[in-house]
Amino acid sequence: MKIGIAKEIKDHEFRVALTPEGVDEVVRNGHEVWVETTAGQGADFPDDSYRAVGARIASSAEELFDRVETILKVKEPLASEIASLQPRHTLFTFLHLASSKPLTEALMKSGCTAIAYETMEDEKGHLPMLLPMSQIAGKLAVQIGAHYLERTQGGKGILLGGLPGVSRGHVVILGAGGVGSNAVEVALGIGARVTVIGNDMSQLQRLQERFGNNLT
Repeated sequence: MKIGIAKEIKDHEFRVALTPEGVDEVVRNGHEVWVETTAGQGADFPDDSYRAVGARIASSAEELFDRVETILKVKEPLASEIASLQPRHTLFTFLHLASSKPLTEALMKSGCTAIAYETMEDEKGHLPMLLPMSQIAGKLAVQIGAHYLERTQGGKGILLGGLPGVSRGHVVILGAGGVGSNAVEVALGIGARVTVIGNDMSQLQRLQERFGNNLT
């Protein structure tokens, strides 16, 4: 199989679909891997790190799409990428099609096979591709929220962890799943008072057992 790793062109997206370590494993299993030049640069993986494990470097997105049948990305394809998709292509990426009818229609029109990471299930019905994204989202939510509480960002000047003589902030988290549980971990870690609201009693119970009286 010829597999291509496309460079992400969406604004502020620096991730890459497969690391050199992952490429090494794919190549060892007999597949041909092409990497669009500088695809890994934003994640500190230069082209040479991919060459070293047997990947070939495509000089452009056009060359990559022309050479491979399977395309790996991180985020949904933009217009210029969709224009290069053909019926012979299989695209793996996060798509979130429920929120974008135009993207859904464009992918259908291209004739490609598009598989969304967030809907891929294992034999137990779990979503292994979605889990790490949920973990990242939960941890970053508190970090970004704390930043925008600063006065310089238009916030109320709340220090979530507090100080002697300064009350700590109160973080309310909706949901106790993958995103919520990771947000809880970070919020408690920096010293905030944390309340979780959810409708899944088993998830809430697990959080209570893990964090005890630190959580309400």
